[in-house]
Amino acid sequence: MTHIKVNVDGTIYEDDVEPRLLLVHYLRDRLGLTGTPIGCDTSNCGACTVDLDGATAKSCSVLAVQADGCAVTTVQGLAKDGEWTPLQRAFHEQHGLQCGYCTPGMIMAARDLLRENPHPTAEEVRGALEGNLCRCTGYQNIVRAVLAAAGQQDGSGTQAQAPSGQQVTEEVTA
Repeated sequence: MTHIKVNVDGTIYEDDVEPRLLLVHYLRDRLGLTGTPIGCDTSNCGACTVDLDGATAKSCSVLAVQADGCAVTTVQGLAKDGEWTPLQRAFHEQHGLQCGYCTPGMIMAARDLLRENPHPTAEEVRGALEGNLCRCTGYQNIVRAVLAAAGQQDGSGTQAQAPSGQQVTEEVTA
């Protein structure tokens, strides 16, 4: 057993874990944070994406011992006082989900993109989400949701006000 200390969603946890325990299993089985799903267990689908010290990581490819001393943010740690973030709201409003299984990973990857590039194009959104698979939506509404959260697209294909007040006319296309 290996002793770890990790900050998950703002709470410090100290545990003894098997050195081979994956972070996704630590989050779900030890901490009860089931909002991070286990998708493919091979890091292909991205459903288990979390923020690990400021960068996205597929938690099925990270050992819990590798997270020792790190800050981990899960999709469950995003909402504050029961209030969704603008990105979470946009996924709901733009229907950026169907079954919802990939949604936590999509939101975490999109959050990372918007942190790095607050005003992405539709093409940049697609590029940032390449490591996340969805078998239900066709991605169109996911792209719309990310652009809506960025304030660039209202989801209807019409002009929206960018945060700076400049008009944005980019249409979302498949």
